Amino acid sequence: MSTLRTETSNTDGGLRRSHRLNSGQPAKQPTKVSAALLAAKRKAKQRNMNKKQNDIIRDIYQNAMDSKSMFHKPTGLVYDRRMAEHRCMWDSTYPECPERLTRVLERCEELGLVQCCKEILPREATEKELLSKHTPEQIAILKATENVSDEQYLENLSSKYDAIYIHPSTYRLSLLAAGSTIELVENICKGAVQNGMAIVRPPGHHAMKSEYCGYCFFNNVAIAANHALENLGLSRILIIDWDVHHGQATQQMFYDDPRVVYFSIHRYEHGTFWPNLRESDFDYVGKNMGAGFNFNVPLNATGMADADYLAIFQQVLLPMACEYGPELIVVSCGFDSALGDEKGEMELTPACYAHLINSLSALANGKLAVVLEGGYCLRSLAEGAALTLRALLGHPTPSLPPMAPPSDVIRNTILDVIYSHRPFWNCFQLQDTWSLSEQENKDPLVSLPARHIPRAIFLGPTGPPPSSFETRNCYPVQSSVFLMSVASKLNSLISSTKLINPVNKLSIVYDARMLKHFNRGETSHPERPERVSSIYSMLEDFEVLQRCNLVPSRVATEEELLLVHTQDHVSAMQSLATKSEDELDKQQKKMRSVYLHNSSYESASVAAGCVFQVVDAVLSGESASGVAVVRPPGHHAESDNACGFCVFNNVSLAAKYALEKHGLSRILLVDWDVHHGNGTQHIFESDPRVLYISLHRYDNGSFFPGSLDAGHDKVGLGKGEGFNVNIPWNKKGMNDGDYITAFHQIVLPIAYQFNPELVLVSAGFDAAVGDPLGGCKVSPECYGHMTHWLHGLAGGRTILCLEGGYNLNSISYAMTMCCKALLGDPLPMLEKGSVASLNGIQTIRTVCSVQEKYWPCLRFQVALPVEDDILSSQESTEDLSRMLAKVELTEREISMNHPKDGEASRAIKLVVDSGDVASYARTCAPDRSQGNSSSGAGPSSGGSGEGSSLGSARGGDGSRPTLVDYLSENMQMLVEERMFAVVPLSDCPHLPSVEPVPEQGIDTNAACEECSSTQENWACLVCYKVLCGRYVNEHMSQHGHGVGHPLTLSFSDLSVWCYECEAYIDNQVLYAAKNAAHQSKFGEELPWSYGER
Repeated sequence: MSTLRTETSNTDGGLRRSHRLNSGQPAKQPTKVSAALLAAKRKAKQRNMNKKQNDIIRDIYQNAMDSKSMFHKPTGLVYDRRMAEHRCMWDSTYPECPERLTRVLERCEELGLVQCCKEILPREATEKELLSKHTPEQIAILKATENVSDEQYLENLSSKYDAIYIHPSTYRLSLLAAGSTIELVENICKGAVQNGMAIVRPPGHHAMKSEYCGYCFFNNVAIAANHALENLGLSRILIIDWDVHHGQATQQMFYDDPRVVYFSIHRYEHGTFWPNLRESDFDYVGKNMGAGFNFNVPLNATGMADADYLAIFQQVLLPMACEYGPELIVVSCGFDSALGDEKGEMELTPACYAHLINSLSALANGKLAVVLEGGYCLRSLAEGAALTLRALLGHPTPSLPPMAPPSDVIRNTILDVIYSHRPFWNCFQLQDTWSLSEQENKDPLVSLPARHIPRAIFLGPTGPPPSSFETRNCYPVQSSVFLMSVASKLNSLISSTKLINPVNKLSIVYDARMLKHFNRGETSHPERPERVSSIYSMLEDFEVLQRCNLVPSRVATEEELLLVHTQDHVSAMQSLATKSEDELDKQQKKMRSVYLHNSSYESASVAAGCVFQVVDAVLSGESASGVAVVRPPGHHAESDNACGFCVFNNVSLAAKYALEKHGLSRILLVDWDVHHGNGTQHIFESDPRVLYISLHRYDNGSFFPGSLDAGHDKVGLGKGEGFNVNIPWNKKGMNDGDYITAFHQIVLPIAYQFNPELVLVSAGFDAAVGDPLGGCKVSPECYGHMTHWLHGLAGGRTILCLEGGYNLNSISYAMTMCCKALLGDPLPMLEKGSVASLNGIQTIRTVCSVQEKYWPCLRFQVALPVEDDILSSQESTEDLSRMLAKVELTEREISMNHPKDGEASRAIKLVVDSGDVASYARTCAPDRSQGNSSSGAGPSSGGSGEGSSLGSARGGDGSRPTLVDYLSENMQMLVEERMFAVVPLSDCPHLPSVEPVPEQGIDTNAACEECSSTQENWACLVCYKVLCGRYVNEHMSQHGHGVGHPLTLSFSDLSVWCYECEAYIDNQVLYAAKNAAHQSKFGEELPWSYGER
């Protein structure tokens, strides 16, 4: 009898045994298959074969291999001194002045930067190039003014446009500015230069297709970007506009174009700041194919500082840019957000611009074009522009002064932007979500996480623009006192900013004696000598060593090893040299995952000595950065024992050496080895001078070293509490997206707030793709990008110390990418679309929730609405009234039957039915024609220079709060039901008891007459005594009930409470008292809101 075939195909391509073998049962006849089914199968097979033939098999190291020939090319610089001829003939103090160009060039020359650049010859734009973004009529109008000397004619023509003056040279110089910008972009795209800067004027980002606007005639950046798209073969361009005024024209030109992401950071103040456009708010995200490709980050307060802009970059811009993968980045680089600028009234330090540039320069293969836009404080403009050019040249970024955490205002704005772009970008999925139905059905006993609700509030002018615009005295004028204060601050900043540029960009140390340490019984052990020799060989092959300072090695002394380790441990390691193999075997069995050799002490002490050498080279100024290619690794070694392939803790020794010998006080130690650095954590967990941040695989405690100490909740001990940050992955397979996201959301924000003097990296590469132990998928280029971002800290003083990594190819490519990053070479682009995994997102959320107690810069993990259609388009202040009227009193929190008079101090009292909010809002948003107001004509708007009319993001500037301030700061409290909007009663039988306001008025700063408290005070509207509320000592409540004076006025929100009616009251009888309090509190009259007087 014939035997059946007993092997059939398994689903995974293997073979399985037939369950019918030796069953004794006759085989069933095969079912006849239809011809149609067979034909379909043949067709599918052919389709699969064709698909396989079309698949491109790409080496996992291909990006790294391709970077072998990528070296930092020269930085291009284009300018023309003739551009200084453009000036306002009828107003010699006009802010957009020739000195904006000349002072920038002078400072760049003073710092020796111009001669370091490759000169790009300026040229005029052709009419064809202009027509790509402008109408023939607009070109012709300006062309007709060339060499016209009739000053009155030019002024009259200028008055037809918002914030424009025209000079006889304007047309020719505008051509020159646009053409020079095109030339810069073309040189970058064609590889003649790495990156570059166009120091040009007139600026361009306000110039619309058919209208001059805001000092701008032709849109330099838009024309150049279009040239790159149409003529240079690019398909993804990122335009970043950080001029303090919204570049509305650039936005309009690319609003439906998915080839360009436009990202603008600008002062907005809910539309009250120029250009006063609704389209400048966060919910304008693009349309049609361009939907999701337009980003507006509106700044709704003045006083924004370095921390606020860095938060925008870390939370929004960099995550999006890494996902987008631009081929070119163009920066509309205005410096009117800099400290002292009369228009922006922001507080960016000049050095901050260098950090912004540095964070971008690793993207797009380093293709970065910076184009001058605004900036009107000449000193900060010149310094900011010079440090920007310095960053493009690859000089170390200067350390920033100490920073406060990001403001609450910018936190809300960032959450708004993330909400509006979540539908389009995978990188914006970190925040949890909540539904509006949860708000309505909230159980008062259940505590919900922090929530945010986006609101698009527009308080700007809504009428048609004027037929003519002011041409003189239409800008803020700063007082001499203010100018002296700014000059003093800038002098202090500039003199304290260390602009170091060591001769050597990178020092590398290596010693063949480290090869002597090997596993005697297992030559294939993963921690083998070839790890360092392979890296060193690749560094030579990639021409890294030839461009580095090769530091001589040395042996660490016993005294130096005792900086971290106990005498018993050092002595035990010293004794290895004379032990027999049996003794070595016996001793290593007492240790965890450690092998010993007679040469182990020699190799380990050389490794430690090498690290000391690099620390000396960097901290002495001999080199900007350093890399120690050393083994055995160190971060598992405890102070009293070897562990996990590690003998001495090299990086901990380096940190302690820098603290003790070089006198540092703040060291950042980042450990990205896939295993938790238990030894390093234990050594510094009580030391606030060392901030330890570890990204490691944890698997809920089951991954080596298998200790709960590696968990997210281990934050340090004693004085070191808050200075230990564990980012534990609970799953294998973590990739570039997970690590990049962790850097943007946790590592970089904390690092910048900590402000280290030195960055040490435990550079293990066992999370790299292909590693046999790590099981993760981090690419070599990702390690390069992480190194680049860390290199922006501590004045560039960054040292990498090799830890683990057991795939020779992976560790060699990864370390090479890190070295190229430190040398300033362009890095391979990250894989387009790399985003964090769900497991990675959960880890990051958890870490932020624990660490935000110590690092307020992490306070962005706030739940966003799951609904994607909640945004209202408030086109007028009346819409704002309607919106706020929807916020109702929550009866579970305040019982109107049993009111507490202290509640009013925590409530927003809104007379929405009478239009009071609308009229009040209008007082905060003056008409455009008011010239010097914060919504005045042209980019000259911005207040008097003595402080914004809408206040500062951080307060303390002496400005009075307004409705816009109050809404910006308290909208979140409204959402979280910690504040309440109340519709008051319009009548009350006790109103006749209200007495006239005393002659001396009402002093809202007065103390309680009983206890002298100044918190939560009220004024009795019968006798005008000032007494404290219920949450202080209840003196007003006692007074009201005791003497029968029912009506009382809150100094906190100017609401009126009636004890007898147990309700809030608003009636015109109360206007006199409320107005007196309003004048005391805000310095102006309360708008009448009760109909006709």
